Amino acid sequence: MQTLGTLRPRFTELLKRPWLTKPFNLRAFSSTPPAAYTNQSRGGLPRFFSETLPSSKGGVIRVQGDEFWHMTKVLRLKTDDRIELFNGKGGLVEGCIQNIDRTAIDFVALEEPKLVLPQSQWHVFAAFGSLKGGRADWLVEKCTELGATSVTPLLTERSSVIADNRVERLQRVILAATKQCQRLHEMKLNHPMKIDNLVPLVAKSKLSFIAIAEATPLVGALTSTRTESSGLIIVGPEGG
Repeated sequence: MQTLGTLRPRFTELLKRPWLTKPFNLRAFSSTPPAAYTNQSRGGLPRFFSETLPSSKGGVIRVQGDEFWHMTKVLRLKTDDRIELFNGKGGLVEGCIQNIDRTAIDFVALEEPKLVLPQSQWHVFAAFGSLKGGRADWLVEKCTELGATSVTPLLTERSSVIADNRVERLQRVILAATKQCQRLHEMKLNHPMKIDNLVPLVAKSKLSFIAIAEATPLVGALTSTRTESSGLIIVGPEGG
């Protein structure tokens, strides 16, 4: 992973602008993973996304669309099978399939809904507009799995726009990754941002990391800053 130093205007020059009165707490990191990395185990009931959840135990809602198809055609779930629904905002409820028709299932809550608050707020800013062959999908997927609160595409000289159809695809990738890793808060994909607009956010953040080759691995850097549960992670374009 390369430094952001070659962006135009140069990132290091932006950081030295005289109007920035607050000192930066900006650290470098590398994407090299630790050797002892292990995948998080998953288990439990099948979990599906629904913008609306039952308000209380015994409440019933209908689930349609892609989630209905996945339940009935892919997993072939049947009446009385137990599942979980989440809304991507920390809400989770356990229940079962009460009825199945041609277009939807009726879900009944068997427990009171739960609300889980986010434990950290890490925001990723990445210049990935020029990535090809599914590599942008991979980046967004891994940010979701690792718990990022949001991802903001950075616009650069060679990647000045991101097509709407690509944004829609990335949104689908985020939802699929959210379900796969069973996180309750869906990662937000923000509107693209120019480098100049990023600098004031860095100035306001208590802690910011910037990707530089051969720097301290990110996991090690985060371990040394356990007092902070929020911050910014900045990744430049491929090849500098």
